[in-house]
This record gives sequence, C-alpha cells and structure tokens, in this order.
Amino acid sequence: MLEYRDYYLVFKLLDEKMQSGEKMRESAWGRRRASRILAQLPHKLDTWQAQLHPICTVGLLSNGYIFQTEIINYLSSTYKPTLQRKGMYPPPPGSSPYLGLECSGTIEAVGKQVSRWQVGDKVCALLSGGGYAEKVAVPAGQVLLAPPGVSLQDAASFPEVSCTVWSTVFMMSRLSAGETFLVHGGSSGIGTFAIQMAKYWGAKVFVTAGSKEKLAFCKNLGADVCINYKTEDFVARVKEETGGKGVNVILDIIGAEYFRRHLDSLSFDGRLFVVGTMGGAVTEIDLRVVLSKRLTIQAAGLRNRSPENKAAIVREVENNVWPAIVAGKVKPVVYKYFPLSEAAEAHLLMESSKHIGKILLLP
Repeated sequence: MLEYRDYYLVFKLLDEKMQSGEKMRESAWGRRRASRILAQLPHKLDTWQAQLHPICTVGLLSNGYIFQTEIINYLSSTYKPTLQRKGMYPPPPGSSPYLGLECSGTIEAVGKQVSRWQVGDKVCALLSGGGYAEKVAVPAGQVLLAPPGVSLQDAASFPEVSCTVWSTVFMMSRLSAGETFLVHGGSSGIGTFAIQMAKYWGAKVFVTAGSKEKLAFCKNLGADVCINYKTEDFVARVKEETGGKGVNVILDIIGAEYFRRHLDSLSFDGRLFVVGTMGGAVTEIDLRVVLSKRLTIQAAGLRNRSPENKAAIVREVENNVWPAIVAGKVKPVVYKYFPLSEAAEAHLLMESSKHIGKILLLP
C-alpha cells in the first residue's frame, strides 16, 4: 500500500459523471472497464506488459480516510508510457505501477496540511505514475491551477512537457534572449512546446523533423530554421545558419546516435542537455572537443526526481511558463483525442510518429 502524508491531495481525473455516493458502483465499473481495455491490448500490442490489479489503495490521508481506485481514466500521452508498456521504463520505487505521468481534473480531497488547494479546484498535475487511473493522489507541490483560457482536458497536456523543457533548457542550460536553440523532434509534444517557449523567451529556434508537413507546422509555431533530418545534415545547416559558430543550447532526445554531431553543432560555451536515448545510450566522447570549446554537457530525467525537486520545478513553471500560456503565447498542441476504450490505438499512433504534438485519452 502506498501511504501519502498530510501534504498530499486527491483529485478525480476528469470524470464529472461520478458522484460521491456512487463509490461502490464506481469501483465495480472501473474494474470492468480496466478489464476490457487491458484485454484488448495484447492483441494489438504484443509487447504489452501490464496486468490488471485488484483495487489499489493510492492515498492515505491524515484523517485515515483511504481513497481507493482502479485503472483507467485519463492521460496525456507521451512516448514514455509506450516504453513502460514494453518494460523499458519502470516506475520508481513506491510509485503507482500504472501508466500516465500527467493529468488534469478536479480536487476531491486534501490532506490537513494542504493550505493552498481546496476541494473543487480545477487543476493539472505532474505524476510519477498512475495517470491512467480514475483517481490519483499527488503531492500538493506538483499541482498547478489549470490555466485560464485552456480547457481542463487540454490542461493535461502541459505538466510534463513544461516541467521538462523549463528545467532543462531554462533553469539548467540558461537559454537567454538572443541566443540560438536546437531541438530535435520539433513536431513532438516536447518539441512543439519548446519552440513556443523559446520564441517567447526571445531565442532563435532551430528544429529537425522528418516530413514537409511537420516542418511546416513547426514553422507556423515560430521555428526560425526547419531542417529535414532525412534529407539534410543538421550539423552543416546549423553551421551555415550561424556563420560557422554553432548554436548555444541543444535539447537532445536522441542520445548516442547524435552525441558527437551535437558537440560539432555547439558554439563556444555551448550547452547540451540530454533527456532521452532514442538513438542509443552508450557512446564515446573526445574530451579535447569539450575542453577546447568550453562545453557543458548535462543529463537528467524528470520522473525519478524527489517530490521536493519536482515541487521547485513546478513553482518555476507556474511563475515563468503559466504567464505565457495565459497570454496565449504558448498554446496546447493536441493532435487527436481518443476514448479510453481505444487506448491501444492511441499507443500505436504514438509509436508510428505520424502525429504532431500530444495525444489525449478521454473517459
């Protein structure tokens, strides 16, 4: 059983149909629904690893009220749940075994030491797991008010990408106005958010993508230099566009495959931040290049950070990113909405890379 202390809160994941007096029916219905969804997944995705669990206690508040839930309700789909499904992205110890790293909904209960949030608040949250559940317990520090002007369901598309991009590109790599910034997968959830945020911050944005359609979309979002990685050498194009200097900051989701090319693409005092290893995890490094160009190389994930560290990032996001969203300078980019009964189709679309932006599952 996962025990949550006084500073946790619990909220229902965007299922307005359920009332407090329907808990028993809700539990039975939740198990039936989870059974149906998981039963279809092995036929469509032969690497599916999840198993249906019995009722899982996900929150123990200070007054002893135990909040029970089953899977599945709502998520903003990133590629990480597809990795977890394959057994390649296990949840941190003590976290929910269920998929889903961000969500949105209405607060249903709070711990007695939670002072900021109240029952009924419309919020979104950064999770370590459990976003597919009907209800979730989350540290109060990982919760954000749903941005005004953005629907509650679309608000679920923001927590993970905003925390990832802000913590890596801005907090740690210190991207500043007037600098140059390269992000791969410009049409991905992280890419579409990073383009908008970097432009809002005053940077010149370089992106890569694999089709004319995706590059055109990135251009419309504000990207300055759009590179088709299938037909162009991004290193040569970066050098051409910067007069041989290279870019100041690179956000890397590829890893080993692009590592040496990234060192060549960076300017003096350039910063490389690795957040993914889609192109491999093991590489070699020529330290002479790093030393001669005074490069900074960093890497970090988000899921395994401590609640205190996540809370610090969330507050930074609230102070620096949320104003851009409220002003309409950064908008949710949602490619398609799927009902939860079509979760397998959503995963297949994610793995096909035919989408642009986020994929959302709705109850």
